[in-house]
Amino acid sequence: MYNHINGKLDEATPAYAVIDCGGVGYLLEITLNTYSQIKDLPAVKLLVHEIVREDAHLLFGFYTESEREMFRLLLNVNGVGAATARIMLSSLTVEELTRAIVDQDAKRVQKVKGIGAKTAQRILLELRDKVDPFAAPALAGATSTASSSNKNAEEALSALVMLGFPKAASEKVVAKMAEANPGASVEEIIKQSLAHGI
Repeated sequence: MYNHINGKLDEATPAYAVIDCGGVGYLLEITLNTYSQIKDLPAVKLLVHEIVREDAHLLFGFYTESEREMFRLLLNVNGVGAATARIMLSSLTVEELTRAIVDQDAKRVQKVKGIGAKTAQRILLELRDKVDPFAAPALAGATSTASSSNKNAEEALSALVMLGFPKAASEKVVAKMAEANPGASVEEIIKQSLAHGI
């Protein structure tokens, strides 16, 4: 079991990061919030959650302990898998999700793509008494100034497709979000696209 991987950041996209550690490149699936934290760093330390399946060994990387803990709590909710947990933590920060759970705000949780009313209620019910240990920490919402809205839109589209969203539907939503906010960063375009439904 891996606890963390520390090394040179070879590649970072809103969906995954590659860390060179001792000459081995580790590919870790990441959230949009983690991407915001690490994208400009030459070297990083990511906390790891490993999932072993028959057909794959998957590594999920997190910049903060609070994000990894929330990911693990979400995995324990019936009907929430790794892909859904990652989308949730790309759409909301740990602080936002914690606040929604504390307030039992089902509408807020249901705004996340793929989360229906029943799943939202299960998340709120099952995690209500489990979020206190890390209710305070917040991920800094680091955003970059867009140098080219076209490039940012392309990168956002690529990330959404890597996250498993249909390309045709994603293109329409990304184009609309980029047009509405030309200076939006990659992260902002993805968050807005997820919020408006793909």
